[in-house]
Amino acid sequence: MNLRENWRIVLLTVFVVASAVVLLVPGAVPGVADAGDDSDPTNLQYGIQLDGGTRIQAPAVGITAEGVNVSADDEAALASNVSDALGVDPIDVRVAAAPGEGGTVEVFVRNVTHDELRSVLEAAGYEPSTVRDGVTQQTRDEMVRVIGDKLRQSALDSGSVSTIRSTGGQQFISITAPDRDREELRSLLDERGVVRVYAFYPADNGTYVRQQVLEQGDFARISPAEQQETGAVVPVTLRDSVAERYQEDMVQYGFGQRRTCNYDRENPQQSSGRCLIVELNGEVVFAGGVQQGLAELYDSGEFAEDPVFQMETRNISEARELEISLRAGRLPAPLNFEEDRSTTLEPALAQQFKLNSLIVGVLAVFAVSGMVYLRYRNPRVALPMILTAMSEVLILLGFVASVQYALNLSHIAGFIAVIGTGVDDLIIIADEILQQGEVATGRVFQNRFRKAFWVIGAAAATTILAMSPLTVLGLGDLSGFAIVTIVGVLVGVLITRPAYGDILRNLILRQGGD
Repeated sequence: MNLRENWRIVLLTVFVVASAVVLLVPGAVPGVADAGDDSDPTNLQYGIQLDGGTRIQAPAVGITAEGVNVSADDEAALASNVSDALGVDPIDVRVAAAPGEGGTVEVFVRNVTHDELRSVLEAAGYEPSTVRDGVTQQTRDEMVRVIGDKLRQSALDSGSVSTIRSTGGQQFISITAPDRDREELRSLLDERGVVRVYAFYPADNGTYVRQQVLEQGDFARISPAEQQETGAVVPVTLRDSVAERYQEDMVQYGFGQRRTCNYDRENPQQSSGRCLIVELNGEVVFAGGVQQGLAELYDSGEFAEDPVFQMETRNISEARELEISLRAGRLPAPLNFEEDRSTTLEPALAQQFKLNSLIVGVLAVFAVSGMVYLRYRNPRVALPMILTAMSEVLILLGFVASVQYALNLSHIAGFIAVIGTGVDDLIIIADEILQQGEVATGRVFQNRFRKAFWVIGAAAATTILAMSPLTVLGLGDLSGFAIVTIVGVLVGVLITRPAYGDILRNLILRQGGD
């Protein structure tokens, strides 16, 4: 075979072999530890529809005022003003300046109305253009990042998170966790992961002061949670920019020497001593004094040079939850589970769907093969056509395995659509070449193939343009169907259709020479 003239066939062969390796060889895809096991000999990943698990879709809690003409220098002051006026926690208010009048003010609580937020902003001298339900795209993107980090840090490391839009235009955060039940996923998402550290010490008038000294963004490194005899700890390292300020606060609040703590969780006003208090989502997970060694480091100023200490909890479960929250960060807004949409599928039923999908795929192959053979009655034309179509599916499976795209039923529908459209294109090529009379020379073949390929290219462009909006509108399973279809069309136009043309040319011209 002349490689120069048949380089398209060589390219198809390379892609088929590479796809087979990625799909079937254990370890070919980094991060797929269970590839090649008895239950599934491939490197494919499956979504909840084919593997079982839970999907929760919920909107973020919040309202947003848009068109607030606030400058970057006034963001903090306006956020504090809104927080005080509405009586909400400062972390539940976010102000973002933008060029012109594109600034926004978000409030992440349920009990604040549009009129209340508008009135507070007008009293502060701002005129918002609109006040609406929901949060900004920036907040949704941050929520996707934080939830994704939580999934990776927890036992739900195979989960995924994205944003989707409902048919009514409402934005949802969609979280999928294969092989997990709803309660397990909900427990991870139900809290925002807010970590705060307080100094609790007596004031001059005999009362006690509870002063925040650290927050979530003050930590530079989080070490794994460790079990100890009396509880569990999470070793942490402060940021250099925070360490000196924290050290000075500790000395100012009387922690420059060894301190004991008698903190009453049920009735904090009955507490005594000096305490460092660690809170997770508003719940105290640790309250204790300062040991002599750490107190001496505060007093001497050496702590800032190596700002490492241990955050203690009562048990390893709390320590791991604290570790996850510190690593992932806090959700800027809570999820509204009162309006959530959840789906849970048992693994046994998902396995049945997987088997049925395989059966449907095989039936589609046999049906297409039979129709092709009935049309041409010539194995030399029909067999390469069928093999080329199957190679297209194999390449597409290799792509899915390489990017670790979790397959669901919508993707299987996309594969079946690719088989059908692929064979349609190959029939167009064969008809254009074989139904126009004898092919005596390679130039005649190329002219006819070029004419057929223009038709195929136009059809492919139309399909891609029609499917593209589905990939960016966040419509859930429809996006998966569109992505698989578009990639399949591109593989066909760029790789398999040209290779089939070379195969058909060799068969026809060789037959003519015979």
